[in-house]
Amino acid sequence: MNRLDTLPVQAEAILFIAQLGFLFMSMIVSVLKGRGIGVARIVTAALALAAALASATVRTVGAGRLPFASMYEFGLLLCIALDGLLVFMTLRYEERAFSLSASIAAFVFGSIMLFFFQKARPLAPALKSAWLGAHVATAVIAYGCLSLSAALALAGFVSAKSGTDRVSRIETLVNRLIVAAFPFLTLLIITGAIWAEYAWGSFWRWDPKETWALVTWLAYLGYLHLTRSRGWKERKAFALAIAAFALVLFTFFGVNFLLPGLHSYMR
Repeated sequence: MNRLDTLPVQAEAILFIAQLGFLFMSMIVSVLKGRGIGVARIVTAALALAAALASATVRTVGAGRLPFASMYEFGLLLCIALDGLLVFMTLRYEERAFSLSASIAAFVFGSIMLFFFQKARPLAPALKSAWLGAHVATAVIAYGCLSLSAALALAGFVSAKSGTDRVSRIETLVNRLIVAAFPFLTLLIITGAIWAEYAWGSFWRWDPKETWALVTWLAYLGYLHLTRSRGWKERKAFALAIAAFALVLFTFFGVNFLLPGLHSYMR
């Protein structure tokens, strides 16, 4: 490989790291007060999103395909979703805790994904399906909303006093994010099943990824039931949201490395 061949890879990595730098700056300005801080929050969030989009664009152009082939590439798309949510939170809400939680979630996840950075590779045969795009899109939206809901739930859980206006606002936003994510979590399983039929000739084979995606769906169904029908509020609801997100993390990271199956090519 000559030096020119490595330039797109280097540019992609630099842009991804730049995104992390802007996210770190976003965390800093989210805890500051003073004139111009609101503008600084918007600018740093927008720059983080722009850097992530540029990194994905460089990878797409270099590979000649959309970034769907590996765990890192899905993580890259999820970083874009989290950065987009950060921009939305910064523009929509004046509560600094909201934008701080969003920037922390995006920074932590992006930092983890940096360790999985790899050069783009050709699509595996099982990934050459039109249903893959729908499957990935629903997963990115669902996991993006659930990541932010977990970050906010953690912020609410560690708050000193229950029953305060701040905790109530956090609880409302956590509920809205999970409600928004649940239809896409459902579509994630449906599109995955259709894709499985195309790729492996069966809608459901109890592959570890399929199984844990279903477990995660049931956990969030339980959250919706308990918070609406059983009156779970504040710390109990926050704890349940955090526990359910732990299943998301295991489905995304743990299954890929601990439970071999049909999705092993996604590493």
